[in-house]
Formats: sequence, C-alpha cells, structure tokens
Amino acid sequence: MAVEKVTMPQLGESVTEGTISSWLVQVGDTVNKYDPIAEVMTDKVNAEVPSSFTGTIKELVAQEGDTIEVGGLICYMETEGGSSEDSGEQSSTTTEKEESTTSNEQSDEEQPMKKRYSPAVLKLAQENDIDLNQVTGSGKGGRITRKDLEKVIDSGEIPQAQEAPKAEQTEQPAASAQQAPKTAPSGQPTASAQPGDVEIPVSGVRKAIAQNMVKSKTEIPHAWMTVEVDVTNLVKFRDSKKNEFKQKEGYSLTYFAFFVKAVAQALKEYPQLNSMWAGDKIIQKKDINLSIAVASDDQLFVPVIKHADDKSVKGIAKDVVELATKARDGKLTNDDMQGGTFTVNNTGSFGSVQSMGVINHPQAAILQVESIVKRPVYIDGMFAPRDMVNLCLSLDHRVLDGLICGNFLQRVKEILENMSEENTSIY
Repeated sequence: MAVEKVTMPQLGESVTEGTISSWLVQVGDTVNKYDPIAEVMTDKVNAEVPSSFTGTIKELVAQEGDTIEVGGLICYMETEGGSSEDSGEQSSTTTEKEESTTSNEQSDEEQPMKKRYSPAVLKLAQENDIDLNQVTGSGKGGRITRKDLEKVIDSGEIPQAQEAPKAEQTEQPAASAQQAPKTAPSGQPTASAQPGDVEIPVSGVRKAIAQNMVKSKTEIPHAWMTVEVDVTNLVKFRDSKKNEFKQKEGYSLTYFAFFVKAVAQALKEYPQLNSMWAGDKIIQKKDINLSIAVASDDQLFVPVIKHADDKSVKGIAKDVVELATKARDGKLTNDDMQGGTFTVNNTGSFGSVQSMGVINHPQAAILQVESIVKRPVYIDGMFAPRDMVNLCLSLDHRVLDGLICGNFLQRVKEILENMSEENTSIY
C-alpha cells in the first residue's frame, strides 16, 4: 500500500486558491479515480474536486471553510502499489504531522481560529438560532465545522445567546474609560466589532473578488466615458416581439441581448478594445468573448459568451439564460468562466442610470448598460417622450485612449439607435 497526496487543482485561469465548501467523503471511504471528493469555491466558479487516485481516504487535511492555494495539500489517500519503504516513510511523515497538528490545536496562537466561521457554518447557525460562542469545535484550533453544528441540531439542545451582564459603574472619567481605536501596522485605524455587530468572515468568492478588485484598481489606470443613446425604436421592436419569442423559444427576449449584440459588432470594427495589457506588449485578441455579470444569492460570477460576434440576438439571449441558470444552480464549469476579452455589465437591472465599473483584470475595458428611462427629449423643434439609456465605459488608459473609445461608443450608439423591425433580425 502507498499513501498519496491529493492537492488543490487548478480550477481556472488566474485562479490561485480555492475554499473547501464541503467534503463529499469521509476518512475510510473508498473512492475511484475521478470520483468527486469535495466541493470548492473560487472567484471564478464553484466546482467539484475529482480524486486523483483509486483508493481509501486516509486523512482530510483541509477543513470545510479552509482556503487552500493551488497545489496545496487537501487530503491523503491510501492506494494499491508502491514500496513498503515509501509507505512507511509517508506514514511516519503523516504521524509527525498529526502530532504537530494536535500540538498546534492546543496552543494559544491557534485560538483565534475559533472565531473564523465558514459560510456554511454561519448559514446553519443563523437558520437554527445557534449561539456559536457556546459550541465546541472539533476542527483545527477548535474551529467549528458544519458537522459540529449538525450534531448539536440532532441532539435537540440548541445553545441560545446569553444576556450580557450589566457593566459596573466606575469612578473613572468617561474619556479615560474609552479604548483607543485599533490600528493597522501602517498606523491607520481599522474597523473593530462592537456588541451587537455581526462578523462575517471574508473567504471563498468574496475574498477572491476583493483581491481581484484591489489588483484591478492598483494596476490599471482607469478612465471613464459615457454616451446617451435613444433606444425608442429598439424598445418598440422588442416589445412587439417578446411574447411571440417567449412562446416559440421558451425563454425571454431581453433588452440585454440586443446590447450585447451591438457591442460584439462594434468590437469587430474597433478591435483595440478587445485587448489586454501584457507588460511589454498589448495583446489584441482575435476571438470576441464577452464576459457578463451574473448574480446568485450573495455570489457574483462572470461567465463568458464565446464568439459573440458570430451569434444572432436569439443565440446571445439563449446563452445569457443558460449561463444565468447554471450560475443559480451552481453548475458553471471552468470552461464557462474562461476566455473573456471584454465585459458587458447589465447594471440597469438594478435601476442604475450612471455608474463607473471596475475593469475585469486583465481585460482593457468594461461597459455598463444602465436602465432604460423615458425622458422628454428636444427633437425637431419640440419635446417628445423618448426611451433613453446611458452606456458607461471604463477603460485601461495604458491600452486605450479617448479617441478610439469615443469612436467605439459612437458606433455602439449608432447600431442601437438603428435597431428596429425594418433593420434588425432576431434570428
């Protein structure tokens, strides 16, 4: 028998770590190669980790809620084959590691781990009104796992929050009784929780999004442009076709599909915006793969419509529906998330009329499609009600400048304003 290491796989381009959301196996389980053994969250996708071997689970090194770097150890498996010497050496290493882990769990330095709860633990505690301060964790450093809460729930003895004792009166002046604000190593004040506040651990998707946003804002010199577009004819066209389309195709014909189509067409004419910064060069991408933002509960994903310039409005609408459904069901794959060259964000779905998006690194631009609103517009000597929308472009000023982006936006505007039953084909 041999003991093999199972590590965190690469779950997408630019993904550097993943968070174990749940284990699908336990110690002692026998699994086949490629069987799923864990569910993992990244900023790109929720995915299942397949087993690298056929054998028996010997030790789960990573706990649920732990964030592990790509290539980092997550568990040990016992497999057939390998020399007894190798097995003995591995067993010795494992024993030493177990002893070290046990020692660490008992150390005071590990005690803060108790306060770091995974999203699954927080959700389960809130749903069952469990006071986590009164639960003893079995994880590393006393960390509470989902299995700990399931045992508490099964026992029927739910620990409730205790009322905090009243503070004693002191003779000290109020000013001297106040604590100085906590500070970071830089000397800047940091946030600290007060009684009644809820501490939410930054892990998984939210942690990865935060890291990518900081990287985007610190590395990319952002600039912004906005144009106003009259989409009155487009609104009439879409409204006249939406019921027939829904009945025929089984899914909705949204305005967003028309905007994506217009952007794809304009990118074909202005490929400079379909580029990426690569240090000593700019890479102008051949394929037009449009990233779109899709929300699922408290998570945000950016799946990709591949070869959007080759697709009809119907094809784009179908892709949008399928990707949104997969995001809600947690079934987005690595391939769904990779290869994006330009991002179109439907901020108008929230009623927004003006926003400045943060560029999706390493792309060179992102376009915010705002809400369509009816406003009085001066046309031919009189005011008339028109359907208007703002398109807000964020650009990487290392790659792009105002001239090319202004021309691009004007072309998108022109395409949209000429969309009508006479000029536009859905199929």
